[in-house]
Amino acid sequence: QVQLRESGGGLVQAGDSVRLSCAASGRIFSGYVMAWFRQAPGKEREFVADIKWSSTRTNYADSARGRFTISRDNVQNMVYLQMNSLEPEDTAVYYCAARSLTTPAYDTWGQGTQVTVSS
Repeated sequence: QVQLRESGGGLVQAGDSVRLSCAASGRIFSGYVMAWFRQAPGKEREFVADIKWSSTRTNYADSARGRFTISRDNVQNMVYLQMNSLEPEDTAVYYCAARSLTTPAYDTWGQGTQVTVSS
């Protein structure tokens, strides 16, 4: 059973940078995909970025590409989301998620961390 816990959110100003962290505990296999999602007030949860546990291949939403970077540390069982040039539109609860490569949907979620970007 994999458990995820996010940290690193807070209140920042437009243009600032924030790094979110996701600590994964339990049995993380090489066949896992780790991702970040976010949910803004009144909106549906949306995909931000993902990375395979066993490779450096990454995918980004258009809104994140060029400003956000997802990375992982297999030794520490951590996943990170470096967010630069933050905009008020990035205000949301950010969630870490995991799935196996054989599972189409993400089935393990953290509790989320709030990021608020003021203008």
